[in-house]
Amino acid sequence: MSILITSTAFDAGTRIPRDYTGEGRDVSPPLAWENIPDGTQELALICDDPDAPVAEPWVHWVLYKLPPTLTHLSEGDHGGGTEGFNDFRRIGYGGPMPPPGHGTHRYYFKLYALDAPIALDPGATKKELLAAMQGHILAQGELIGTYER
Repeated sequence: MSILITSTAFDAGTRIPRDYTGEGRDVSPPLAWENIPDGTQELALICDDPDAPVAEPWVHWVLYKLPPTLTHLSEGDHGGGTEGFNDFRRIGYGGPMPPPGHGTHRYYFKLYALDAPIALDPGATKKELLAAMQGHILAQGELIGTYER
Protein backbone atom coordinates (compact mmCIF):
# COMPACT_ATOMS: atom_id res chain seq x y z
CA MET A 1 0.00 0.00 0.00
CA SER A 2 1.28 3.43 -0.90
CA ILE A 3 0.50 6.62 1.00
CA LEU A 4 -0.60 9.52 -1.19
CA ILE A 5 0.96 12.85 -0.13
CA THR A 6 -0.13 16.19 -1.56
CA SER A 7 0.39 19.88 -0.87
CA THR A 8 -1.80 22.89 -1.57
CA ALA A 9 1.43 24.90 -2.04
CA PHE A 10 2.85 22.93 -4.99
CA ASP A 11 2.03 19.98 -7.23
CA ALA A 12 4.20 16.87 -7.41
CA GLY A 13 7.32 17.53 -9.47
CA THR A 14 6.88 21.31 -9.52
CA ARG A 15 8.72 24.22 -7.93
CA ILE A 16 8.36 24.75 -4.19
CA PRO A 17 7.25 28.35 -3.55
CA ARG A 18 9.89 30.71 -2.17
CA ASP A 19 8.06 31.10 1.18
CA TYR A 20 8.99 27.51 2.05
CA THR A 21 12.71 27.97 1.27
CA GLY A 22 15.74 29.49 2.96
CA GLU A 23 15.29 32.49 0.66
CA GLY A 24 11.76 33.09 1.93
CA ARG A 25 10.02 32.66 5.27
CA ASP A 26 11.64 29.21 5.71
CA VAL A 27 8.48 27.57 7.04
CA SER A 28 7.36 24.05 6.21
CA PRO A 29 4.76 23.73 3.45
CA PRO A 30 1.26 22.43 4.07
CA LEU A 31 1.07 18.67 3.50
CA ALA A 32 -1.84 16.24 3.44
CA TRP A 33 -2.00 12.48 3.07
CA GLU A 34 -4.36 9.55 2.69
CA ASN A 35 -4.22 5.75 2.55
CA ILE A 36 -2.78 5.26 6.04
CA PRO A 37 -3.12 1.51 6.68
CA ASP A 38 -4.99 -0.07 9.57
CA GLY A 39 -2.68 -0.94 12.42
CA THR A 40 -0.62 2.22 12.10
CA GLN A 41 0.62 3.28 15.55
CA GLU A 42 2.65 6.31 14.51
CA LEU A 43 3.72 8.39 11.51
CA ALA A 44 7.15 9.78 10.67
CA LEU A 45 8.28 12.27 8.02
CA ILE A 46 11.67 12.93 6.45
CA CYS A 47 12.45 15.63 3.89
CA ASP A 48 15.78 15.47 2.09
CA ASP A 49 17.60 16.57 -1.07
CA PRO A 50 19.48 13.84 -2.98
CA ASP A 51 20.90 16.43 -5.41
CA ALA A 52 22.96 18.28 -2.79
CA PRO A 53 26.71 18.31 -3.52
CA VAL A 54 27.49 16.11 -0.50
CA ALA A 55 27.99 12.36 -0.02
CA GLU A 56 24.46 11.69 1.27
CA PRO A 57 21.14 13.45 0.72
CA TRP A 58 20.94 16.76 2.60
CA VAL A 59 18.38 16.45 5.40
CA HIS A 60 15.85 19.29 5.67
CA TRP A 61 13.37 17.86 8.17
CA VAL A 62 13.09 14.94 10.58
CA LEU A 63 9.67 14.61 12.23
CA TYR A 64 8.38 11.62 14.18
CA LYS A 65 5.88 10.53 16.84
CA LEU A 66 3.02 11.91 14.75
CA PRO A 67 -0.38 10.48 15.72
CA PRO A 68 -1.78 7.92 13.25
CA THR A 69 -5.07 9.85 13.05
CA LEU A 70 -3.32 12.96 11.72
CA THR A 71 -4.22 13.62 8.06
CA HIS A 72 -2.33 16.84 7.36
CA LEU A 73 0.17 19.43 8.50
CA SER A 74 -0.65 23.09 8.11
CA GLU A 75 1.99 25.56 6.95
CA GLY A 76 4.75 25.85 9.56
CA ASP A 77 3.18 23.11 11.73
CA HIS A 78 4.81 19.98 13.15
CA GLY A 79 1.47 18.37 14.05
CA GLY A 80 2.38 17.77 17.68
CA GLY A 81 5.17 15.45 16.60
CA THR A 82 8.77 15.43 17.73
CA GLU A 83 11.38 17.12 15.55
CA GLY A 84 14.92 16.00 14.97
CA PHE A 85 18.11 17.62 13.70
CA ASN A 86 18.43 18.65 10.06
CA ASP A 87 21.71 19.12 8.22
CA PHE A 88 21.63 22.86 8.96
CA ARG A 89 22.49 21.69 12.50
CA ARG A 90 19.25 22.83 14.02
CA ILE A 91 16.04 21.15 15.13
CA GLY A 92 12.99 21.53 12.90
CA TYR A 93 12.41 22.38 9.27
CA GLY A 94 15.08 23.98 7.10
CA GLY A 95 13.83 24.90 3.65
CA PRO A 96 15.47 24.40 0.27
CA MET A 97 18.63 26.45 -0.22
CA PRO A 98 20.71 24.82 -2.96
CA PRO A 99 23.98 26.43 -4.01
CA PRO A 100 23.40 29.22 -6.57
CA GLY A 101 23.89 27.96 -10.12
CA HIS A 102 23.86 24.28 -9.05
CA GLY A 103 20.72 23.54 -11.06
CA THR A 104 17.37 22.20 -10.01
CA HIS A 105 17.29 20.15 -6.83
CA ARG A 106 14.59 17.66 -5.86
CA TYR A 107 13.12 17.65 -2.35
CA TYR A 108 11.54 14.41 -1.18
CA PHE A 109 8.88 14.64 1.53
CA LYS A 110 8.60 11.00 2.66
CA LEU A 111 5.89 9.86 5.07
CA TYR A 112 6.07 6.51 6.85
CA ALA A 113 3.25 4.59 8.58
CA LEU A 114 4.71 2.55 11.45
CA ASP A 115 3.34 -0.46 13.32
CA ALA A 116 4.98 0.61 16.61
CA PRO A 117 5.83 3.85 18.39
CA ILE A 118 9.34 5.22 17.90
CA ALA A 119 11.50 5.20 21.03
CA LEU A 120 13.58 8.29 20.26
CA ASP A 121 14.09 11.47 22.23
CA PRO A 122 13.73 14.89 20.58
CA GLY A 123 16.66 15.86 18.36
CA ALA A 124 17.22 12.52 16.63
CA THR A 125 18.98 12.44 13.27
CA LYS A 126 17.67 10.94 10.05
CA LYS A 127 20.00 7.96 10.51
CA GLU A 128 18.72 7.35 14.03
CA LEU A 129 15.11 7.58 12.88
CA LEU A 130 15.68 5.20 9.96
CA ALA A 131 17.34 2.70 12.31
CA ALA A 132 14.44 2.94 14.79
CA MET A 133 11.89 2.43 11.98
CA GLN A 134 13.66 -0.68 10.63
CA GLY A 135 11.17 -3.55 10.45
CA HIS A 136 8.22 -1.34 11.45
CA ILE A 137 7.21 0.34 8.16
CA LEU A 138 3.69 -0.65 7.09
CA ALA A 139 3.49 1.80 4.18
CA GLN A 140 5.18 4.88 2.83
CA GLY A 141 4.69 7.59 0.26
CA GLU A 142 6.50 10.61 -1.08
CA LEU A 143 5.90 14.00 -2.60
CA ILE A 144 8.70 15.56 -4.63
CA GLY A 145 9.08 19.30 -5.10
CA THR A 146 11.88 21.18 -6.83
CA TYR A 147 13.85 24.37 -6.26
CA GLU A 148 16.70 26.19 -7.99
CA ARG A 149 18.66 29.32 -7.10
